[in-house]
Amino acid sequence: MPDSLPLLILYAGGTVGMVNTSDGLAPGKDFSARLHAALDRLAPARRSTLPDIRIFELPDPIDSSAATPRDWQRLAREIAKRFREHAGVVVLHGTDTLAWSASSLAYQLQGIDRPVVVTGAMLPLEATGSDALDNIEMALRFAAMPALQEVSIAFAGKLMRGVRSRKQHTSSPDAFSSPNYPLLGEWADRDPVLYNDRRLANHLRGAPRFELPDYGVLAEGGVARLVLWPGIAARQVAAWVEDDHLRGALLEIWGSGNLPADPALLGVLARASGEGKLLAAISQCPQGGITTGHYAAGRALAETGVLSGDDMTPEAALTKIIHLLAQPLSEAQRQERFLTSLVGER
Repeated sequence: MPDSLPLLILYAGGTVGMVNTSDGLAPGKDFSARLHAALDRLAPARRSTLPDIRIFELPDPIDSSAATPRDWQRLAREIAKRFREHAGVVVLHGTDTLAWSASSLAYQLQGIDRPVVVTGAMLPLEATGSDALDNIEMALRFAAMPALQEVSIAFAGKLMRGVRSRKQHTSSPDAFSSPNYPLLGEWADRDPVLYNDRRLANHLRGAPRFELPDYGVLAEGGVARLVLWPGIAARQVAAWVEDDHLRGALLEIWGSGNLPADPALLGVLARASGEGKLLAAISQCPQGGITTGHYAAGRALAETGVLSGDDMTPEAALTKIIHLLAQPLSEAQRQERFLTSLVGER
Protein backbone atom coordinates (compact mmCIF):
# COMPACT_ATOMS: atom_id res chain seq x y z
CA MET A 1 0.00 0.00 0.00
CA PRO A 2 1.88 3.12 -1.19
CA ASP A 3 2.33 5.87 1.39
CA SER A 4 1.25 8.43 -1.17
CA LEU A 5 -2.35 7.26 -1.32
CA PRO A 6 -4.82 9.78 0.09
CA LEU A 7 -7.43 9.06 2.73
CA LEU A 8 -11.07 8.78 1.75
CA ILE A 9 -13.67 10.68 3.78
CA LEU A 10 -17.09 9.21 3.13
CA TYR A 11 -19.73 11.67 4.29
CA ALA A 12 -22.83 9.64 5.08
CA GLY A 13 -24.80 12.34 6.90
CA GLY A 14 -25.56 13.18 10.53
CA THR A 15 -25.36 16.13 12.88
CA VAL A 16 -21.76 16.83 11.86
CA GLY A 17 -22.95 18.21 8.51
CA MET A 18 -26.08 20.03 9.69
CA VAL A 19 -26.67 23.79 9.85
CA ASN A 20 -29.06 25.95 11.83
CA THR A 21 -32.23 27.01 10.01
CA SER A 22 -35.42 28.75 11.10
CA ASP A 23 -36.92 25.29 11.56
CA GLY A 24 -33.98 23.93 13.56
CA LEU A 25 -31.05 21.80 12.47
CA ALA A 26 -31.19 20.55 8.89
CA PRO A 27 -28.69 18.95 6.48
CA GLY A 28 -26.35 21.58 5.02
CA LYS A 29 -25.13 21.82 1.45
CA ASP A 30 -21.60 21.47 0.04
CA PHE A 31 -20.13 19.64 2.98
CA SER A 32 -16.82 19.13 1.19
CA ALA A 33 -16.06 22.86 0.97
CA ARG A 34 -17.19 23.38 4.56
CA LEU A 35 -14.93 20.61 5.84
CA HIS A 36 -11.91 21.92 3.94
CA ALA A 37 -12.54 25.36 5.42
CA ALA A 38 -12.75 23.88 8.93
CA LEU A 39 -9.53 21.90 8.51
CA ASP A 40 -7.78 25.05 7.28
CA ARG A 41 -8.57 26.66 10.64
CA LEU A 42 -6.30 24.17 12.42
CA ALA A 43 -2.96 25.49 13.60
CA PRO A 44 -0.58 25.57 10.61
CA ALA A 45 1.73 22.95 12.13
CA ARG A 46 -1.19 20.57 12.57
CA ARG A 47 -2.81 21.29 9.22
CA SER A 48 0.45 20.69 7.37
CA THR A 49 0.87 17.21 8.86
CA LEU A 50 -2.60 15.96 7.97
CA PRO A 51 -2.67 13.37 5.16
CA ASP A 52 -4.13 14.23 1.78
CA ILE A 53 -7.85 13.59 1.62
CA ARG A 54 -10.58 12.98 -0.90
CA ILE A 55 -14.17 13.57 0.11
CA PHE A 56 -17.09 11.60 -1.27
CA GLU A 57 -20.57 12.70 -0.24
CA LEU A 58 -23.45 10.26 -0.48
CA PRO A 59 -25.95 11.85 -2.88
CA ASP A 60 -28.75 11.16 -0.39
CA PRO A 61 -27.23 11.27 3.13
CA ILE A 62 -28.45 8.75 5.70
CA ASP A 63 -30.77 9.89 8.46
CA SER A 64 -29.08 8.00 11.28
CA SER A 65 -32.29 7.52 13.26
CA ALA A 66 -34.01 6.08 10.17
CA ALA A 67 -31.12 3.89 8.98
CA THR A 68 -31.87 0.32 7.90
CA PRO A 69 -29.72 -2.68 6.93
CA ARG A 70 -29.90 -1.42 3.35
CA ASP A 71 -27.93 1.65 4.45
CA TRP A 72 -25.26 -0.53 6.07
CA GLN A 73 -25.05 -2.46 2.83
CA ARG A 74 -24.72 0.74 0.80
CA LEU A 75 -21.89 2.03 3.00
CA ALA A 76 -19.95 -1.24 2.74
CA ARG A 77 -20.30 -1.34 -1.03
CA GLU A 78 -19.10 2.25 -1.40
CA ILE A 79 -16.03 1.45 0.72
CA ALA A 80 -15.36 -1.82 -1.12
CA LYS A 81 -15.50 0.05 -4.42
CA ARG A 82 -13.01 2.74 -3.38
CA PHE A 83 -10.71 1.44 -0.63
CA ARG A 84 -7.85 0.23 -2.85
CA GLU A 85 -7.21 3.78 -4.09
CA HIS A 86 -6.95 5.09 -0.53
CA ALA A 87 -4.66 4.47 2.43
CA GLY A 88 -7.60 4.47 4.83
CA VAL A 89 -11.25 5.44 5.12
CA VAL A 90 -13.06 7.81 7.48
CA VAL A 91 -16.86 7.50 7.60
CA LEU A 92 -18.79 10.51 8.92
CA HIS A 93 -22.10 9.29 10.28
CA GLY A 94 -24.95 10.35 12.57
CA THR A 95 -24.39 9.25 16.15
CA ASP A 96 -27.80 7.67 16.85
CA THR A 97 -27.03 4.46 14.96
CA LEU A 98 -23.30 4.93 14.38
CA ALA A 99 -22.40 1.84 16.43
CA TRP A 100 -24.87 -0.25 14.42
CA SER A 101 -23.32 0.81 11.12
CA ALA A 102 -19.79 0.27 12.43
CA SER A 103 -20.69 -3.24 13.61
CA SER A 104 -22.25 -4.17 10.29
CA LEU A 105 -19.30 -2.75 8.34
CA ALA A 106 -16.94 -4.95 10.35
CA TYR A 107 -18.77 -8.11 9.25
CA GLN A 108 -19.10 -7.01 5.63
CA LEU A 109 -15.48 -5.86 5.30
CA GLN A 110 -13.80 -8.84 6.97
CA GLY A 111 -10.05 -8.93 6.49
CA ILE A 112 -9.76 -5.32 5.34
CA ASP A 113 -6.08 -4.42 5.17
CA ARG A 114 -6.33 -0.75 6.10
CA PRO A 115 -8.18 1.42 8.61
CA VAL A 116 -11.89 2.19 8.41
CA VAL A 117 -12.61 4.75 11.13
CA VAL A 118 -16.18 5.82 11.82
CA THR A 119 -16.92 9.08 13.62
CA GLY A 120 -19.44 11.85 13.92
CA ALA A 121 -20.28 14.71 16.25
CA MET A 122 -22.77 15.78 18.86
CA LEU A 123 -22.80 19.32 17.44
CA PRO A 124 -22.60 20.56 13.83
CA LEU A 125 -19.24 21.38 12.31
CA GLU A 126 -19.65 25.16 12.52
CA ALA A 127 -21.45 25.29 15.90
CA THR A 128 -19.81 27.06 18.84
CA GLY A 129 -18.03 24.52 21.00
CA SER A 130 -18.52 21.74 18.45
CA ASP A 131 -16.70 18.46 18.91
CA ALA A 132 -16.77 17.81 15.16
CA LEU A 133 -13.34 19.06 14.12
CA ASP A 134 -11.55 17.29 16.98
CA ASN A 135 -13.28 14.00 16.17
CA ILE A 136 -12.55 14.33 12.45
CA GLU A 137 -8.89 15.21 12.97
CA MET A 138 -8.47 12.27 15.35
CA ALA A 139 -10.19 9.93 12.89
CA LEU A 140 -7.96 11.12 10.05
CA ARG A 141 -4.78 10.58 12.03
CA PHE A 142 -5.79 7.06 13.09
CA ALA A 143 -6.94 6.28 9.53
CA ALA A 144 -3.42 7.12 8.35
CA MET A 145 -1.90 4.36 10.51
CA PRO A 146 -1.39 1.22 8.36
CA ALA A 147 -1.22 -1.02 11.43
CA LEU A 148 -4.90 -0.38 12.17
CA GLN A 149 -6.56 -2.96 9.93
CA GLU A 150 -10.17 -3.09 11.08
CA VAL A 151 -13.33 -1.05 11.52
CA SER A 152 -13.12 1.25 14.55
CA ILE A 153 -14.89 4.23 16.08
CA ALA A 154 -13.00 7.42 16.97
CA PHE A 155 -14.87 9.66 19.37
CA ALA A 156 -14.02 12.05 22.21
CA GLY A 157 -10.37 11.06 22.39
CA LYS A 158 -10.99 7.30 22.29
CA LEU A 159 -10.45 4.73 19.56
CA MET A 160 -12.76 1.73 20.02
CA ARG A 161 -13.34 -1.47 18.08
CA GLY A 162 -16.45 -0.77 16.06
CA VAL A 163 -18.05 -4.10 16.84
CA ARG A 164 -17.48 -3.59 20.58
CA SER A 165 -18.88 -0.07 20.91
CA ARG A 166 -22.15 1.51 22.03
CA LYS A 167 -23.64 4.97 22.26
CA GLN A 168 -24.04 5.51 26.01
CA HIS A 169 -25.19 9.13 26.34
CA THR A 170 -27.76 11.19 24.47
CA SER A 171 -25.94 14.53 24.59
CA SER A 172 -22.47 14.31 26.17
CA PRO A 173 -19.49 14.83 23.86
CA ASP A 174 -18.13 11.60 25.40
CA ALA A 175 -21.08 9.66 24.00
CA PHE A 176 -19.54 6.27 23.17
CA SER A 177 -18.06 3.46 25.22
CA SER A 178 -16.57 0.00 24.75
CA PRO A 179 -18.10 -1.89 27.69
CA ASN A 180 -16.41 -5.28 27.31
CA TYR A 181 -13.17 -4.59 25.45
CA PRO A 182 -10.32 -2.15 26.13
CA LEU A 183 -9.67 0.86 23.93
CA LEU A 184 -7.71 0.30 20.72
CA GLY A 185 -6.05 3.68 21.11
CA GLU A 186 -6.29 7.18 22.53
CA TRP A 187 -5.83 10.78 21.47
CA ALA A 188 -2.97 11.80 23.77
CA ASP A 189 -1.80 15.42 23.64
CA ARG A 190 -3.53 15.63 20.25
CA ASP A 191 -1.54 12.77 18.81
CA PRO A 192 -2.83 9.25 18.06
CA VAL A 193 -1.55 6.41 20.24
CA LEU A 194 -2.41 2.92 19.00
CA TYR A 195 -2.23 0.00 21.44
CA ASN A 196 -0.75 -2.66 19.20
CA ASP A 197 -1.48 -5.57 21.54
CA ARG A 198 -5.23 -4.88 21.28
CA ARG A 199 -5.54 -4.84 17.51
CA LEU A 200 -7.48 -7.49 15.65
CA ALA A 201 -5.62 -10.79 15.73
CA ASN A 202 -3.79 -11.83 12.59
CA HIS A 203 -5.91 -14.95 12.12
CA LEU A 204 -9.04 -12.78 12.05
CA ARG A 205 -7.61 -10.36 9.49
CA GLY A 206 -5.95 -12.39 6.77
CA ALA A 207 -6.54 -11.23 3.22
CA PRO A 208 -9.63 -9.12 2.44
CA ARG A 209 -12.53 -11.56 2.17
CA PHE A 210 -15.40 -9.15 1.94
CA GLU A 211 -18.92 -10.51 2.37
CA LEU A 212 -21.39 -8.14 0.72
CA PRO A 213 -24.69 -10.02 0.70
CA ASP A 214 -28.07 -8.51 -0.10
CA TYR A 215 -29.64 -7.31 3.13
CA GLY A 216 -32.84 -6.25 1.38
CA VAL A 217 -34.92 -9.27 2.38
CA LEU A 218 -34.08 -8.66 6.05
CA ALA A 219 -34.37 -4.89 6.10
CA GLU A 220 -38.04 -4.76 7.03
CA GLY A 221 -38.74 -6.97 10.00
CA GLY A 222 -36.68 -10.01 9.09
CA VAL A 223 -34.91 -9.93 12.47
CA ALA A 224 -36.31 -8.75 15.81
CA ARG A 225 -34.80 -7.56 19.08
CA LEU A 226 -36.77 -8.64 22.15
CA VAL A 227 -35.96 -7.21 25.58
CA LEU A 228 -37.56 -9.35 28.27
CA TRP A 229 -39.33 -7.76 31.24
CA PRO A 230 -40.75 -9.15 34.49
CA GLY A 231 -44.15 -10.63 33.76
CA ILE A 232 -43.61 -11.20 30.04
CA ALA A 233 -46.01 -13.81 28.69
CA ALA A 234 -45.31 -16.60 26.23
CA ARG A 235 -48.01 -15.27 23.88
CA GLN A 236 -46.19 -11.94 23.66
CA VAL A 237 -42.95 -13.62 22.61
CA ALA A 238 -44.89 -15.86 20.24
CA ALA A 239 -46.39 -12.84 18.51
CA TRP A 240 -42.86 -11.94 17.44
CA VAL A 241 -41.03 -15.19 16.84
CA GLU A 242 -43.91 -17.01 15.15
CA ASP A 243 -44.28 -14.26 12.54
CA ASP A 244 -43.83 -15.88 9.12
CA HIS A 245 -41.56 -13.04 8.00
CA LEU A 246 -39.19 -13.41 10.95
CA ARG A 247 -35.97 -15.34 10.30
CA GLY A 248 -34.03 -14.53 13.45
CA ALA A 249 -34.21 -12.75 16.79
CA LEU A 250 -31.98 -11.40 19.53
CA LEU A 251 -33.23 -11.92 23.09
CA GLU A 252 -31.96 -9.68 25.86
CA ILE A 253 -32.32 -11.64 29.08
CA TRP A 254 -31.37 -11.12 32.72
CA GLY A 255 -28.07 -11.34 34.53
CA SER A 256 -25.69 -14.01 33.36
CA GLY A 257 -28.28 -15.78 31.23
CA ASN A 258 -31.62 -16.15 32.98
CA LEU A 259 -35.24 -16.04 31.86
CA PRO A 260 -38.54 -17.16 33.39
CA ALA A 261 -38.85 -20.92 33.97
CA ASP A 262 -42.10 -20.90 32.02
CA PRO A 263 -42.64 -24.10 29.99
CA ALA A 264 -44.89 -22.22 27.56
CA LEU A 265 -42.23 -19.57 26.92
CA LEU A 266 -39.51 -22.17 26.50
CA GLY A 267 -41.78 -24.07 24.13
CA VAL A 268 -42.26 -20.97 21.96
CA LEU A 269 -38.51 -20.51 21.67
CA ALA A 270 -37.86 -24.21 21.01
CA ARG A 271 -40.43 -24.30 18.20
CA ALA A 272 -39.00 -21.20 16.56
CA SER A 273 -35.47 -22.58 16.78
CA GLY A 274 -36.67 -25.93 15.45
CA GLU A 275 -38.12 -24.17 12.42
CA GLY A 276 -34.63 -22.93 11.56
CA LYS A 277 -34.93 -19.42 12.93
CA LEU A 278 -31.62 -18.08 14.24
CA LEU A 279 -32.18 -17.13 17.89
CA ALA A 280 -29.47 -15.75 20.16
CA ALA A 281 -29.36 -14.24 23.63
CA ILE A 282 -27.26 -11.62 25.43
CA SER A 283 -27.55 -10.04 28.86
CA GLN A 284 -29.43 -6.84 29.54
CA CYS A 285 -26.48 -5.83 31.74
CA PRO A 286 -24.20 -3.45 29.83
CA GLN A 287 -21.07 -5.21 31.09
CA GLY A 288 -20.24 -8.90 31.26
CA GLY A 289 -21.57 -11.82 29.28
CA ILE A 290 -23.97 -14.70 29.73
CA THR A 291 -23.17 -18.23 30.89
CA THR A 292 -26.12 -20.38 29.93
CA GLY A 293 -25.13 -23.37 32.04
CA HIS A 294 -24.62 -21.58 35.37
CA TYR A 295 -28.26 -21.54 36.51
CA ALA A 296 -31.05 -23.97 35.72
CA ALA A 297 -32.89 -21.23 33.84
CA GLY A 298 -29.87 -20.73 31.65
CA ARG A 299 -29.56 -24.43 30.91
CA ALA A 300 -33.20 -24.49 29.88
CA LEU A 301 -32.51 -21.64 27.47
CA ALA A 302 -29.67 -23.55 25.84
CA GLU A 303 -31.88 -26.61 25.46
CA THR A 304 -34.34 -24.57 23.36
CA GLY A 305 -31.63 -23.98 20.74
CA VAL A 306 -31.07 -20.31 21.62
CA LEU A 307 -27.39 -19.48 21.07
CA SER A 308 -25.22 -17.64 23.56
CA GLY A 309 -24.09 -14.18 22.51
CA ASP A 310 -21.47 -14.18 25.28
CA ASP A 311 -20.53 -10.52 26.01
CA MET A 312 -21.49 -9.06 22.62
CA THR A 313 -23.20 -5.70 22.39
CA PRO A 314 -26.78 -5.64 21.08
CA GLU A 315 -25.50 -3.84 17.99
CA ALA A 316 -22.87 -6.48 17.29
CA ALA A 317 -25.20 -9.42 17.95
CA LEU A 318 -28.14 -8.21 15.90
CA THR A 319 -26.08 -7.06 12.91
CA LYS A 320 -24.30 -10.43 12.99
CA ILE A 321 -27.61 -12.31 12.88
CA ILE A 322 -28.67 -10.22 9.88
CA HIS A 323 -25.33 -10.75 8.17
CA LEU A 324 -25.44 -14.52 8.58
CA LEU A 325 -29.07 -14.84 7.50
CA ALA A 326 -28.38 -12.86 4.33
CA GLN A 327 -25.91 -15.48 3.10
CA PRO A 328 -26.52 -18.88 1.49
CA LEU A 329 -25.47 -20.88 4.56
CA SER A 330 -26.95 -23.97 6.13
CA GLU A 331 -28.55 -23.73 9.56
CA ALA A 332 -25.55 -25.50 11.10
CA GLN A 333 -23.10 -23.13 9.38
CA ARG A 334 -24.98 -20.09 10.64
CA GLN A 335 -24.97 -21.40 14.19
CA GLU A 336 -21.28 -22.24 14.04
CA ARG A 337 -20.36 -18.81 12.68
CA PHE A 338 -22.50 -17.02 15.23
CA LEU A 339 -20.64 -18.81 18.01
CA THR A 340 -17.26 -17.98 16.38
CA SER A 341 -15.52 -14.64 16.73
CA LEU A 342 -15.35 -13.32 13.17
CA VAL A 343 -14.02 -9.78 13.75
CA GLY A 344 -13.30 -9.66 17.48
CA GLU A 345 -16.94 -9.17 18.46
CA ARG A 346 -16.86 -11.78 21.26
